[in-house]
Amino acid sequence: MALATEAQFHVLAVDDSLIDRKLIERLLKTSSFLVTTVDSGSKALEFLGLGEDHCSLAPSSSEQHDAEVNMVITDYCMPEMTGYDLLKKIKESSALRNIPVVIMSSENVPARISRCLENGAEEFLLKPVKLSDMSRLRPHILKGQHKEPHKEPQQRLQVCNDTCGSSGYSDSTPANVSGSSNFDSNNGGSTNKRKAMDEGLLPPESKRTNIYD
Repeated sequence: MALATEAQFHVLAVDDSLIDRKLIERLLKTSSFLVTTVDSGSKALEFLGLGEDHCSLAPSSSEQHDAEVNMVITDYCMPEMTGYDLLKKIKESSALRNIPVVIMSSENVPARISRCLENGAEEFLLKPVKLSDMSRLRPHILKGQHKEPHKEPQQRLQVCNDTCGSSGYSDSTPANVSGSSNFDSNNGGSTNKRKAMDEGLLPPESKRTNIYD
């Protein structure tokens, strides 16, 4: 799947408060994000394809429906399903766990913040969310975009065999092996001369007289 460009980054914003939903939508759009908003965790799961009926929620436009979700930003305090519950559902899904999740809350509760961060949230933003907070989202989206796909053990073994096998053959073969046959053929005259000397057909070199002396 092709990586989204910055102009295509699609954020799913989840908040039961209409005012807060409108605010986060405006801030995200001002920061050049494509935005889809829903008012509950269950609708967010439906939009992501994890609803109980396994059907996607129809968004406000076909363009948004076709766009891959690159980040989920959700309020913490929501009825029925909290932002923390939504975070856990996403991180438990093998298909969605790489999607960055950011939690928002108007309550600064350290234990709540720690629990969300320890369970996979990228950021915990305190409301009211500001435009300056939007700059903190982009690095998390980029990190999620560049995560390598999971490889099965057999695939990793095959890659290792393909890579190490070819280089191993080359390294274990001495560099001068291919030149040894050339050495024998190039010195064929010397070999034949020594054979003749051994059979007595030619005198040893030390006993031969140079006719030019």
